[in-house]
Amino acid sequence: MEKKDITIGLFGFGCVGQGLYDVLNHSQGLRANIERICVKDKNKPRSIAAGFFTYDKEDILTHKDLNVIVELIDNADEAFAIVKQAMNNGVSVVTANKKMLAENFRELYDLQIKNSVALIYEGSAGGSIPIIRNLEEYYDNELLSSVRGILNGTCNYILTRMELENKDYSDVLKDAQVNGFAESDPWLDVAGFDTKFKTLLLTIHAFGIVLNPEDIFNTGIQNITYDDILYAKQRGLRIKMLAVSYKVGDKFRVYAIPHFVDKSSELFNVNYEYNAVEVEGAYSCKQTFVGKGAGSHPTGSAVLSDISALTYDYKYGYKKLKKQIGISGKIEEGKSLIEYDFPIKLYIRYQDREQLNELEIISVEEEYKSSGTNYIIATVNFKSLFNIYDKRGNKLFICAI
Repeated sequence: MEKKDITIGLFGFGCVGQGLYDVLNHSQGLRANIERICVKDKNKPRSIAAGFFTYDKEDILTHKDLNVIVELIDNADEAFAIVKQAMNNGVSVVTANKKMLAENFRELYDLQIKNSVALIYEGSAGGSIPIIRNLEEYYDNELLSSVRGILNGTCNYILTRMELENKDYSDVLKDAQVNGFAESDPWLDVAGFDTKFKTLLLTIHAFGIVLNPEDIFNTGIQNITYDDILYAKQRGLRIKMLAVSYKVGDKFRVYAIPHFVDKSSELFNVNYEYNAVEVEGAYSCKQTFVGKGAGSHPTGSAVLSDISALTYDYKYGYKKLKKQIGISGKIEEGKSLIEYDFPIKLYIRYQDREQLNELEIISVEEEYKSSGTNYIIATVNFKSLFNIYDKRGNKLFICAI
């Protein structure tokens, strides 16, 4: 198929937008150019000429000569409005907004079909790792059993520095914010929501199952202390914030929580802002993809790859999703395919044992109490974890064993 020229309207010129601009200007053979860039802040210093910028989204959305909209803003609701309008105008879209995609996937899928346009989002999960395209193309007919991995560079950066520099969470978080590896409000990253949104997207492409964000349990590293890191180090383990999606019988288990990882795992040595995804199938066995998961240029390169794909009129085939949809043509509630009632072995550090009362503890293997820290190693009914879901006041640190 012959390449075609691409003229881009870009929304957002922050970390990823600037990265896209840089990698596009250094690319070879890609016939694409950014025509206009829409931003909010008129007073913010920019690295390129002011003539590129507009402050009115309609200047881009109603522009007749643009054939691709690239959406790279940080507000999920505004991003959805932009993407929806562009697709209804018959324009294909590239985005990296995993929250927007996770919260609105059903409607976004229907808009692609209705308007015969492409919505491509490789940069939304795994940073520079081409995992979505591989799930769509390489594994499209593979009977996958598991997809799991490190999908949040902020969490991995914090965990790595806590372990290697013997530092506590609050100190590393402050430093990460100063150095641009964590947001001023890091809650979505450190509490596991960012990982959860990415887990949802990978589950669509790996298994054809569409979930709502609230269907997936997540907890993160927001309550971690150096005591937890020390517990892992003394046992030759590392703590990694993992996305998990795997098949058991005819059901699936999908969640995003910290895990202890041992040296036999390829995830053990994935450190700092790097991400990794393990894909396991019946015939391809286990394969691991590793790459930078955060930063301007790594994510910008993933977005550029999507733009390049559009020069060949590429669209996601959604083969596994379409198989689940069947003859009805409608996306069914994927929650019916998810298993929640199963035992999971956990390390749980707590301040007050009453904090454990909301969990359905099946058995306790070990319990440790001291003046500084308390923890239990216990088997818990997974569904009871939803009793502590999304509570900022919750002080438990939970890690799967």
